[in-house]
Amino acid sequence: MNVEPPTRLAPRVPLRTVAGLFLRLGATSFGGPAAHVALMEDECVRHRGWLTHAEFLDLLGATNLIPGPNSTEMAIHIGHRIAGWPGLVVAGACFILPAAVIVGLLAWVYVAYAELPPVAGVLYGVKPVVIAVVVQALWRLGRSAVRTPLVAAVAVAATVLAALGVHELLVLFGMGLAVPVVRGLFVRPRSAAPAVLLAVPTLPAVGVAAAPASFGLGPLFLFFLKVGSVLFGSGYVLLAFLRADLVERYGWLSERELLDAVAVGQVTPGPVFTTATFIGYLLGGPAGAAVATVGIFLPAFVFVALSVPLVPRLRRSKVAGAFLDGVNAASLALMAVVTVQLADAALADWPAVVLLVASAVLLLWCRVGATWLVLGGAAVGLLRAAAG
Repeated sequence: MNVEPPTRLAPRVPLRTVAGLFLRLGATSFGGPAAHVALMEDECVRHRGWLTHAEFLDLLGATNLIPGPNSTEMAIHIGHRIAGWPGLVVAGACFILPAAVIVGLLAWVYVAYAELPPVAGVLYGVKPVVIAVVVQALWRLGRSAVRTPLVAAVAVAATVLAALGVHELLVLFGMGLAVPVVRGLFVRPRSAAPAVLLAVPTLPAVGVAAAPASFGLGPLFLFFLKVGSVLFGSGYVLLAFLRADLVERYGWLSERELLDAVAVGQVTPGPVFTTATFIGYLLGGPAGAAVATVGIFLPAFVFVALSVPLVPRLRRSKVAGAFLDGVNAASLALMAVVTVQLADAALADWPAVVLLVASAVLLLWCRVGATWLVLGGAAVGLLRAAAG
């Protein structure tokens, strides 16, 4: 396999530098997991050189194989790689904190005034920039991941399957298995173990807090702990999961409150899972917001910590390395499909197209940082909303 060696020692980065970067990313990373991953690649691979493209791809592939918020888990993985176990905690917590604070403030406004502040202007300017950031990240990561005709075919197949609506996990595992099978590698149980173990931690958590419960901070924590332990997929999957329990089974929320909570998670920067912060505040005030946030994100730290030793083993094993090649290609395919869907909604008029092209030029030729472009896009959107 023509990939950069994943055993290269990453630079030891001071914790204050890790904290500063991920606080900034958490406060400016609009656009969902694909955009968050692209921003991390821009900062940690392109500008700072903390990771190679191959290392970044292996972490992304491993992240896609465990439940929970992928971009948060990517931040946690990067923190561990560049600053050890303290970095694991600092990077993840700092990426979550700005979004949780912003969502908590919006929840306070919602409770006080029974409506959400307008955010359409910000999103108008941010979305075209996000598309440009993701496309250039896909290009750079794709050149590292897709180095053989087989992996290229896998990437194309994964893109088609994802566009047809096949579940993300089926695409990831199916394409991961396709590469070693076509290469003629015989998967023995011992060889396949590292790949399987990445998914094993999801099994015991399924039954947590499954029974109906009256409201309290304890049941609230257990409910979101369960969600964070078993949920794969997009914010729409999160919506279905929350509706089944919070609206229909427990009766803790109304339909409108739930939809407003998910909307806040989608339109604010940082991980979509901060929807839990909003719901927690509605149900239990600041204490409820804190409990719900810790509950939904705690499994991500646990799963990443458990999977850290497995990532280098995946790459050293011939069979597991081939599996990871397929997963990496499928991960990029999923990002590409999400980007197309986002572009369909974002490029509604010619000013948005101009903003996309300008962002691409500044990224590729002027090497402007993606975070500053996102902030610039937000400012353009606010000015347009004020003028209109």
